Amino acid sequence: MSAVLQDLMIRLDDLSDPRIEAFMQEHLVDMRAVSPPESVHALDMDQLRQPNIAFWSAWLTGADGDMLVGTGALKRLDAGHAELKSMRTSTRHRGQGIARQLLNHLLQEARARGFARVSLETGTQPFFEPARQLYLQKGFVECGPFADYCLDPYSFFMTRTL
Repeated sequence: MSAVLQDLMIRLDDLSDPRIEAFMQEHLVDMRAVSPPESVHALDMDQLRQPNIAFWSAWLTGADGDMLVGTGALKRLDAGHAELKSMRTSTRHRGQGIARQLLNHLLQEARARGFARVSLETGTQPFFEPARQLYLQKGFVECGPFADYCLDPYSFFMTRTL
């Protein structure tokens, strides 16, 4: 494991830190840049603050303080099914294993919270290829739309049992 990952701290977050709002705003900008408006399913801060959503942030600790490098959330769909939301790694830190650690953490949390299945929606565009590959490596398989989603050429749906 690299030194970068040894210093990664993942914490359940209350979304009060203004750095998270800025980070999530970048996420929305990216999603809107690569997907048509009707195909952007990223959540804004008000949507993330709903009681059926648990949000985690990933921080690198260092001499200069903590740096936000990743986020992820679980949205409760029903007693046995959660949706993975708001998965993001900072542009500067992509390719260093942060998303993998965050995803592992979220899957453990989903199990601990009693969910039997986790599903997600990601994009079909090349921008999303690294995410799709990570999800496939972690046991997710392609599925049809779930919850309130509809078929969309820009959406790729995946699920896995826990």
